[in-house]
Amino acid sequence: MTDELKDTGSSTLDDVNAKTEADDQTVEPSGEEKKERLNQNVLIHDVGPCRKRINVIINRGDIDKRLNEKFKEIAPEAQIPGYRPGKVPRKLLQKHYFKEVSDQIKAELVLQSLEQLAEDHKLTPIAQPNIDPFKIQLPDAGDLTYEFEVEVAPEFELPQYKGLTLKRPVKDITDADVDDAFKKFLRRMGTLIPKDGPVELEDYIECDMTIRHEDKVINEFKDLVLRVEPQLAFKDGMAEAFGEKIKGAKAGDERDISVQLSPSLMDDALRGKLVQGRVLVKNVKQIQLPELNSDLFSMMGVEAEEELRDRVRSALEQQLEHAQRQSAREQVLGHIAEVSTWDLPHDLLHRQARRTLQRRVFELRNAGYSEEDVRKQITILQQDSLATTAKALKEHFVLQKIAEVENIDVNDDDIQEEIESIAERSDESPRKVRARLEREDMMESLVMEILERKALDLVLEHATYEDVPMASAGPKLEAIEASASGVEETPPPPVTPPTEE
Repeated sequence: MTDELKDTGSSTLDDVNAKTEADDQTVEPSGEEKKERLNQNVLIHDVGPCRKRINVIINRGDIDKRLNEKFKEIAPEAQIPGYRPGKVPRKLLQKHYFKEVSDQIKAELVLQSLEQLAEDHKLTPIAQPNIDPFKIQLPDAGDLTYEFEVEVAPEFELPQYKGLTLKRPVKDITDADVDDAFKKFLRRMGTLIPKDGPVELEDYIECDMTIRHEDKVINEFKDLVLRVEPQLAFKDGMAEAFGEKIKGAKAGDERDISVQLSPSLMDDALRGKLVQGRVLVKNVKQIQLPELNSDLFSMMGVEAEEELRDRVRSALEQQLEHAQRQSAREQVLGHIAEVSTWDLPHDLLHRQARRTLQRRVFELRNAGYSEEDVRKQITILQQDSLATTAKALKEHFVLQKIAEVENIDVNDDDIQEEIESIAERSDESPRKVRARLEREDMMESLVMEILERKALDLVLEHATYEDVPMASAGPKLEAIEASASGVEETPPPPVTPPTEE
């Protein structure tokens, strides 16, 4: 730990907490002298939501004692020209080795101080504290002082979370639902071909688009390929009447649309504004569905159309189960939020926005949604990313606390079982799934998903349910992986576009 502190110039209280907890469970060998506690004063101040400023003062006596011990330790082996080892005068020894010794003592003192701080005050950091050990100086006289700020988990009391009454959205999956989903599935495998007639809903257009605000061009797009749906979603806005405006157009036509920008846009001048777009339709195309033949069935690993339809029905059932869990999750969080009021720091929300989107991508893929559906939902979430992140973080802290209270954890078997489940659904080997998750930095998201699912399962197991009809889906939309305003805030999720002949 000392070498780490010296080499990296940073330390984390969660590392210290982990070490302290491990030490608490370790029986010290007999005869081993326990490390003497530091004489230090600690002052902790609240400086914002979930943020603490910590001032530490280490008594001068501890410094002098460590310096004296260290110089006694090196004296017998110290090499200074003109003096035999062990015969170097103490003042000369201190002058020659003071920088090296003081740096080592400083690192040891700060590390022990952090360990003691974590043990005495039980702080739960959620980010690295802004400690730079290289800026901490060991004084020639007087106490050693240092201070830092750290973001910590919010402090709140869990209300009763067992025995809740929850509404469960239910829906009969009909043959018509399967037909619609089957057609949608085939469309993803289709090819784009030219169309001579005017644009209809579900056709594709190749177009150029210009976005203006107060007669000033704020963004331009060239050679976009868009499916014509009732709505068009940007990362930071929505064209509500897109389909109605574009329907009936032919190649060479221009159509005007309105785009409502997101109220959470970082640019104050554009936040929440209604801006105008002009679409130049260059080509009209339609999807040619693949033939239902043995080649297609073989590629999908089935023998007949009916088996493929059964898979589609199974996917719909899986998505219904996901929607029910999401509804229950929101109700549980909403119940707790009614009696738990606590704020989150603004910089934490910005920092966590990307991770929240990554978690949502993982959940949706895990529930069997296509890349196209994932893209649409993430595009909507990006428009109000701070509010979405705040909601997800509160949800995270609540479920984490339930997991802590109920002694729920995630072990290697849980992780391997989840990876094998993903592999089965994605027709990949477990080894490839693990490699992909590690490459995309999603392993932590996987572990958090498992832990929170376990905590939620416990709540749901103790709940009673009232079945209610599932709300009908909102208007269909197309999503574009760019911002209408030209302000790029979050990298877009991956997309699998249709092929083109």
